[in-house]
Amino acid sequence: MSAGILESLSPQTSSDPREYTERELIDASTRLPVLLLFSAALFWLVVGSILALVASWKMHEPSFLAEWDFLTFGRVRPAHLNTVIYGWASQAGIGVAIWLLARLTRVRLQAPGLVFASTLLWNVGVTAGTIGILAGHSQSVEWLEFPNYATFILFIAYALVGIWAVVMFRFRKPGHVYVSEWYLLAAFFWFPWLYATANIVILLSPVQGVVQAAANWWFAHNVLGLWFTPIGLAAAYYFIPKVIGRPVHSYYLSSLGFWSLALFYSWNGMHHLIGGPLPAWIITASVVASVMMVIPVVTVAINHHLTMKGNFHMLKYSPTLRFVVFGAMTYTLVSLQGSSMAIRSLNHVTHFTHYTIGHSHLGLYGFFTMIMFGAIYYIVPRLSGCEWRSPTLIKLHFWLSALGIFLMVWALSVGGVLQGLALNRVNEQGQAVVSFIETVKGTMPWLRARSLSGIMLTAAHLIFCFHFGLMLLRHGRRAGEPTYLNEKLSEAV
Repeated sequence: MSAGILESLSPQTSSDPREYTERELIDASTRLPVLLLFSAALFWLVVGSILALVASWKMHEPSFLAEWDFLTFGRVRPAHLNTVIYGWASQAGIGVAIWLLARLTRVRLQAPGLVFASTLLWNVGVTAGTIGILAGHSQSVEWLEFPNYATFILFIAYALVGIWAVVMFRFRKPGHVYVSEWYLLAAFFWFPWLYATANIVILLSPVQGVVQAAANWWFAHNVLGLWFTPIGLAAAYYFIPKVIGRPVHSYYLSSLGFWSLALFYSWNGMHHLIGGPLPAWIITASVVASVMMVIPVVTVAINHHLTMKGNFHMLKYSPTLRFVVFGAMTYTLVSLQGSSMAIRSLNHVTHFTHYTIGHSHLGLYGFFTMIMFGAIYYIVPRLSGCEWRSPTLIKLHFWLSALGIFLMVWALSVGGVLQGLALNRVNEQGQAVVSFIETVKGTMPWLRARSLSGIMLTAAHLIFCFHFGLMLLRHGRRAGEPTYLNEKLSEAV
């Protein structure tokens, strides 16, 4: 294998003292903007978690906080959705991407003013949008509920980030482009295309009829697949080899996974409209593309597994590896689940049920958010000058998050299938055997389990924010002594 390809497999690990000093200088240049992005992201994660808990509780206790107009379900739920997507996930992803691009291009942060201005504008936009939704100004289009004035601010903020990414890549040092850079640069290209197109054809100059529904699902599905997924996979491709100290197993599998994702994912989304009044070819093309997504998913899964082979014992010790591997495994699970949901016979049961909600939570939380947690556990000590203070808090964070998302997805998936089967039960005359209200009542135990999982996840987020705050205040352990989940690492490895 050529030297160039070998370089592309390894995220720049070297024992050369000059390179070690170079990495320290690069990290120092990213310190303030990245920590600012992480701080803002965690703030919105907590806000979004509280809004989610309120919305979940209202599903089985409709009178909860009913006297407050701005806390009705129709406002709280989209406010939760948008604060998590644009407040938490996007800012955490951008923060991780900034650090990764600086490390992988091997240059200090270029144009830091663009990053600071973008972060400020982004949070102004999220704040204005969230207040707007709670005040009743929602656009009523899923994942695009922010009012127009907030949307414009967010787009300008992102434009500054996109310009910054081009500048960083332009000034990169000579060498092979590592696989994580492929995914990050693609994500920075895809998101403005998705966001601008969707806002134009749905809100600013709306297309007519069912095309609006098609455009909405194209956007909602591709934001997860072409914005969050590339950033999550970029982080996984970087941190797994970095922590275990070996290169990615296969360059060719990496290339196949990237290009097949780019080819097939943009056609996804229309399978959520099976049975709707759309041209049959649109639905069929989306079904085929959804099933073809098995190719990049299995390819990435094999590559990560073979990279980890012989090093799974390190999951006992490394916080970063535990979160990132959990997220990478969930990516395989949620993607295969998504492909199965495009099969018409299964879609007939799960459509319009809580099963779909469980699937979306597994993707954005079980995959993307868990990988972001792992990335933050790796990055923050290198920016704050101290190590994480408590392995116990890290373990609590992991297990509350992992068990919380498992409980939520299990409850919504099982409850959703039972809900779908009940809705589809008809007699010989085509009349419903189970009344709609009885079907709703049958979901109550599963919705209560969902609320319990929400409490667990909110507790996990508060623990993580507290631990992160200690790091910002430099109340962590002395730098140079990494915080392992098991202090007997040196004896085991």
